[in-house]
Amino acid sequence: MTGNTQVSSASQYDVVVVGAGPAGLSAALMLGRARRSVLVIDEGRPRNAPAAHMHGFLSRDGVTPGDLLQAGRREAEGYGGAVQAGRAVSVVRDGDGFAIELDTGRTVRARRLLATAGVVDEPPDVPGLAPRWGRDVVHCPYCHGWEFRDQPIGVLATGPLGVKQALQFRQWTDRLTLLLHTAPRPADEEAEQLAARRITVVDGEVTGVEVAEDRLTGVRLASGKQIPLRALAVAPQPYPRAYFLTGLGLVPTAHPSGLGAYIAADATGLTAVPGVWVAGNLADPNANVLASAASGSTAAGAINGDLVAEDTRYAVRAHRDPFSPAMEARVCEQVLGDRRHGL
Repeated sequence: MTGNTQVSSASQYDVVVVGAGPAGLSAALMLGRARRSVLVIDEGRPRNAPAAHMHGFLSRDGVTPGDLLQAGRREAEGYGGAVQAGRAVSVVRDGDGFAIELDTGRTVRARRLLATAGVVDEPPDVPGLAPRWGRDVVHCPYCHGWEFRDQPIGVLATGPLGVKQALQFRQWTDRLTLLLHTAPRPADEEAEQLAARRITVVDGEVTGVEVAEDRLTGVRLASGKQIPLRALAVAPQPYPRAYFLTGLGLVPTAHPSGLGAYIAADATGLTAVPGVWVAGNLADPNANVLASAASGSTAAGAINGDLVAEDTRYAVRAHRDPFSPAMEARVCEQVLGDRRHGL
C-alpha cells in the first residue's frame, strides 16, 4: 500500500513511525488518539503480502492482508495521523530528537522514533519454490495449517528445526512427510518421536517443486523420485529491515529461537537507544499479525508516557522561569519548526 495522505509541510513530529504494517498503524492509531502528531513512513512492502488471506486475528479472520492495512490506515488518519510513501534511508540524533532521511529527499524530525519496518523472508533456494511462497509453500501452521488439513504436507528441513516443524504440522494432518533435504538425519530421540507420530522421513535433496493448474502437486528429488504433496512447509530466513538504524548503533542480534534476528528491546519495545522503540517483526520475527499489532499498541503507550514525562519537565521549568533562553528556544521550536531559522 503506497501513496500519501495530507502530509503537513512541517517536518517536526512528536513521533515518526517507520513501517506501515499492523504494528506501525496500531501505534499510529493509539498515538493519534493521544493527540500526538504522527507521521508513518510506508515502504509498501508488507511481509504477508503474498498470502491471499490472514488468519488467527480475532474478528478479522479470513480478510486479506491489504484490507486490514487499508482499514488500519483509515483509522489512524481519522485521528490526525499522516502517511508518507517512501523508505527511511538513515536516522541520526538531532538535538533532543531524531532526523530521519527518506529516499524521497525529504528529512523529517521526531521527538521519538518507532521502528516497525519488519523483516524480509528469504525462502530456501529450491527451483520453483519462491513463486509459491504464501500460497501452498508456507511456514506457519497456525496461519495455513487449517487450509491444508488432512492433506499430504511436506516439511522441507534445512536445519535442526525441521523436526520441530514437522511435529507441529502433524497436528493438522496424518499424511506428513519430513524431507531431510540438506538437514542432518534426526538424532535417535527425534527419530523415535517421528516414528511414534507416523511421520514419513525421506532422504535426498529436493531439486524442484511440481505444479499443475497453478497448484503445488509435489516435489522432485535429486534421484528423480517425485513425492506427491498438496503443500510444502519451509523455514525461511527472516532478515530485519533495520539498515536505517545503524547510524544510532542499533544492529540486529540472533533471535533466541534460532530463527532470524531482531533488535533487542524491553517489554515495551524500548531499545538501548533512549527515545527509540521497535515493534512487530523487527522486535520478534516470530510474531503473527495479531501479536505485531499488540506490540505496536504497547510501544505507543510507552512512547506517549515518555513524552508526557518530558512535557511535564518542560512545563515545570517554564513555571519556574517562563522567560529563560532555553524555554524561549523550546517554544520557538515547537511553534515554528524549521521556519525558526529564517527569522
